[in-house]
Amino acid sequence: MLSKTMKAVRLHEFGGPDVLRYEDAPMPELKSGEVLVRVHAVGINPPDWYLRDGYKMLPPEWQPKVNFPVTLGTDVSGVVVSVANDVSRFSVGDEVYAMVRFPSGMAGDSRGYAEYISIPESEVALKPTSIDHVHAAAVPMSLLTAWQFMIELGHDEPNPLQPNKHEPVPLEGKTILVNGAAGGVGHFAVQLAKWKGARVIAVASGKHEALLRELGTDQFVDYTTTTPENFVRDVDLVIDSVGGPSSERFLRTLKRGGSLFPIFPLGFAGADEAARLGIKISATQVRSSGMQLAELAHLLDTGLVRVVIDSIYPLADAYQAHERVARGHIQGKLVLTVR
Repeated sequence: MLSKTMKAVRLHEFGGPDVLRYEDAPMPELKSGEVLVRVHAVGINPPDWYLRDGYKMLPPEWQPKVNFPVTLGTDVSGVVVSVANDVSRFSVGDEVYAMVRFPSGMAGDSRGYAEYISIPESEVALKPTSIDHVHAAAVPMSLLTAWQFMIELGHDEPNPLQPNKHEPVPLEGKTILVNGAAGGVGHFAVQLAKWKGARVIAVASGKHEALLRELGTDQFVDYTTTTPENFVRDVDLVIDSVGGPSSERFLRTLKRGGSLFPIFPLGFAGADEAARLGIKISATQVRSSGMQLAELAHLLDTGLVRVVIDSIYPLADAYQAHERVARGHIQGKLVLTVR
């Protein structure tokens, strides 16, 4: 019989990494349509530190209302220990992975930094058999983001970022520039573009060149020594995994009719210039999808997509992982392990 409490990392206030508390928390209650998972590993993503900081980077009207205490985390890999009566696709003992309740759980309702988590059946997929829980936990949000931006949106939800639906563009035979290519989304974007037959230009700091060459990069630009927008021309698509106001600088790298997809589009101020140059700007909000994770498991199991891990920390030391985030220059993903 399961205990009524578990260990989790929770917030009682907004702030820096020091506000993360490893403490006792109530066990999740299993609801209709859900599975209960014993978490083995947790992937760390930008929304984790955005929530910890109080979503200061969002406009006030977009900032979700948070009721403390809250548990961070969306990406988990673990083992099913219980299923609701109406769940048919999963059984006790299944190894699974998921991105949990995103974006609906942006106020802390995802609850991944914990020993156990309840997850809607529709958001769960069987874990790729060829990788361990640490690598599986590093996948969901980052690879789903790259997939939904570049390959298949996979849903018909209204786009909160723009009036029109985001539509990926054909990649075969095209030249794709990936900015922030060594990061969580970036290193997956490089691999998906190569899988689809594109020529890839990767922008990152020099220490990441060897890795990005291994992942299939055709041309590498070290932004610490070369300004990419002054060096690269006639690109078909830019995937800017850094995003923000600086995305505008990549307009000059694109050919007329090209596209710029900023993963973080807030602050982009180049719409008029893009229209003048005949360039499409488009973004979307990544959403949980067990169906897409099941499809992506095949790419991971066949080795067509590789997961890169920067650092691993115990769940109790989540604050150290967030301190690592603050230092920047992350190669791949950070992961928490749960004993």
